[in-house]
Amino acid sequence: MAKNVTSSMWKSPAGAAALLLLITIIYFIVAEFPEEDTKKGTEGRIQVDAPAEGLIPVELIRTIDGDTIKIRYQGKEQNVRYLLIDTPETNHPRLGKQPFGDQAKERNRELLSNGEVAVEFDIGQRTDKYGRLLAYVYVSGENVQEKLLEEGLARVGYVYPPSTRHLDRFEQAEKRAKDKGIGIWSIADYATDRGFDSEKAEHAWPFANCRELRAVYPQGVKRGHPAYLERLDGDRDGMACEAS
Repeated sequence: MAKNVTSSMWKSPAGAAALLLLITIIYFIVAEFPEEDTKKGTEGRIQVDAPAEGLIPVELIRTIDGDTIKIRYQGKEQNVRYLLIDTPETNHPRLGKQPFGDQAKERNRELLSNGEVAVEFDIGQRTDKYGRLLAYVYVSGENVQEKLLEEGLARVGYVYPPSTRHLDRFEQAEKRAKDKGIGIWSIADYATDRGFDSEKAEHAWPFANCRELRAVYPQGVKRGHPAYLERLDGDRDGMACEAS
């Protein structure tokens, strides 16, 4: 019966045109809804956790702050903004110097001085509106962002899909620091979804001078302690208000 109907449709121009239209519609339906590929990550598909180009060795020029560095890449000096993290400011024109900003910068510098530096790009845009490269940064194969998060010197921030390859790992590292209450997490409500609230930090550090601080901490406090302030560390040895 179907064979007879098809044969009869071909016998007239209108019927042939209708049959061709039907075949075309079926073709586009199949193209739009292909059979589900259950072999995710096989050849021809991009894995979420697979490097776009792998690690690219670069020359470190200098550390700018906790989440920005300058490197030599493709023959020229360029700034790199770390993907998926945010650290307190060290010299912002409006926000000034924020608590733990210097610590994050120093730890970033320290980490990068201990091996070969490399960057890894994600599948999203490679530069921001300031022309900085957006990348994951490694030293001797270890991810620097994850280390800063683990030590409570950075928060997860500036998440813009599809550049989210290491987001799960970073959030887990951030949670471990939160649970320990270290670094930026030692000050209640200091780290927020929008950045860092310096007013919260000021209320958390009520010591106006070393006399007040030593009344609570007789031996002084080390850099990294919530009560540490650089202005109370006169000799810049990393110990504020130490007993003489």
